[in-house]
Amino acid sequence: MTLSRLLVAGAITTMLAACASTGQGESRSLVQTETGKVRGSGGEIHRYLGVPYAAAPVGPLRWQPPQPAPQWNGVRDATQFGHFCVQPQEYPEMRGTMDEDCLNLNIWTPSEDRTAKMPVVVWIHGGGFTYGGGAHPSYDGEALARRGVVVVTLNYRLGLLGFMAHPQLSAESKAGSSGNYGLMDQVAALKWVQRNIAAFGGDPTRVTVMGQSAGAHAISALITSTQAASTFQQAIMQSVGVMRPQLDLKQAEQYGLQVGADINQLRQLPAENFVALQKNLGVDRSPASARPVSIINDGVFIDMPDYAAFASGRFSKVPILVGNVANEGGGATKNWPIKTVSEFRTFVSETFKGAGSKATTAFAVNSDAQVKQALADLYSDTQFLFGTRELLNQYEKQNLRSYRYVFSRHRDEAAAPPIHGDELQFVFDNLNAPHRGKQRPFNDTDSAVAQQIADSWMRFVKTGDPNGGDMPAWPPYSSKGKGFMTFGSTLTAGSGYDGQGIDFVRDYFAAVRGQGVGE
Repeated sequence: MTLSRLLVAGAITTMLAACASTGQGESRSLVQTETGKVRGSGGEIHRYLGVPYAAAPVGPLRWQPPQPAPQWNGVRDATQFGHFCVQPQEYPEMRGTMDEDCLNLNIWTPSEDRTAKMPVVVWIHGGGFTYGGGAHPSYDGEALARRGVVVVTLNYRLGLLGFMAHPQLSAESKAGSSGNYGLMDQVAALKWVQRNIAAFGGDPTRVTVMGQSAGAHAISALITSTQAASTFQQAIMQSVGVMRPQLDLKQAEQYGLQVGADINQLRQLPAENFVALQKNLGVDRSPASARPVSIINDGVFIDMPDYAAFASGRFSKVPILVGNVANEGGGATKNWPIKTVSEFRTFVSETFKGAGSKATTAFAVNSDAQVKQALADLYSDTQFLFGTRELLNQYEKQNLRSYRYVFSRHRDEAAAPPIHGDELQFVFDNLNAPHRGKQRPFNDTDSAVAQQIADSWMRFVKTGDPNGGDMPAWPPYSSKGKGFMTFGSTLTAGSGYDGQGIDFVRDYFAAVRGQGVGE
């Protein structure tokens, strides 16, 4: 053999040995899961996409608890996103295709060392329990994975396919209950993570579940449900809708009957039909009323209302990071046809039945010019700020650690403050991702804020404490200090941040539950 061939052979041998020792090359893209091998893709960060965590919930498995994913032979390609769940077309940029067979998850992992036992982030998307998915570009996990964590995003059944109760479904169930199938999917995914994430370099004993809006609401339910016990050790809840009115099983079953009387016939319908059927439900749009497609107090998965579970201390004692954007209700109420003081006061009285005078005092307006923001504030207080403060106070009573934040960054120096969901691309450090078919402009300040908030979130994931770097001191929340961190153009520590109506909302919801009196 010539010297040049010897040199080439030696280089190849050295490269193969390096690939074997570091886990690079073809072998490093293969991972053995409990149901078979998957092949991912990527360089410094490896991606494993569309991995099933449960069987397809189709045919007789429609409106049933998730069942184990089937085994497969050979190697499953995991380089493309799987199906996302049936939903309205809110996100034209969603990767993958829509199908009822959608119970899959995606994993991003730093590829240097598969035995590192890195902390794990499991993202539960929002969307009012009716739309969204783990494959949305905003939730791409690569930027967070580069911070030394394993990132998992998942799909769960949505809308009527995920949250419909029905008397015939309850009769089928051994537990005598129905609904909350989307929550059951989330637990199935978390249990899959417990059994499999070590093969991707993650530590199943260091899992932080993270979500926004409906995703955060789901997490608050998982914290109180015994069925999710020990599947995660920490939680990040962005814009959480905790302690709002919810339907009980009997109420939810009545909405199911509006969809159809015969569950066998409903199982024969194309899945896409349920998007239109959901629109036909008789729905009370009041921000103080329970939603027909949402978490149900079903007596089994949720065997105690969340306010009672937190007040009694019967919940998983996990550290939390929780907060809101500066103008949560600004997007939801912008098209409401309420323009004048008179119209606003009538709306408030009708919303808070039996407590009209107290409500109009709590949400006072003096001019038509104030009505638009007053509507947004009312929505913010009833849907988010009231519950966030009550959750934090219950945590303090249990001597548990919690951190509160407010996101106030005006993206690209926009005049309007951020509304519900505007923090998402900052948290994932994905400002260039499209959202609702558009790419929003951003500047260097936005990029710096995105880096700060993503770094803080991942420090919490790694240590249970978001402090670090050059940020101001961020103390745990207490009812006395009411400390929080503002992520605006700069990071600023503050205190307070109570909406003007949240004391009234607290008392009103207590009265509705029979814990107090109205007027």
